Amino acid sequence: MEGIIASLNPLLRSWFGYFQHAHRYTFSSVDGFVRRRLRAILRRQLHRPGPGRCLRDHTRWPNAFFADLGLFTMSEALRLARQSQCGNN
Repeated sequence: MEGIIASLNPLLRSWFGYFQHAHRYTFSSVDGFVRRRLRAILRRQLHRPGPGRCLRDHTRWPNAFFADLGLFTMSEALRLARQSQCGNN
C-alpha cells in the first residue's frame, strides 16, 4: 500500500496544483474516490471483492489510516493554501 500511495501522491499533487481554484467540494469528492479505490485494493488483497464502500471497510481502514501512510489529501492542501493566502499562519 505504501508503494501505491507513493506513486499516487505526485499525480494528486499535480492535479491539485492545476485545479487549485476549482470549487472546494471537488477536492473532497476526489479524496473520497481515491480512498474508496484504495479500500477496494485492500479488500482484493483479502480476497473479498467489492468497491470498498461499506461501513465495515471504513471502520477497518479509516481516513486516518491513509493519512498515516502519507496519502496526499487535496482538501487539506486547499485548507492550508487558503490559510496562507489570508496571512493567518
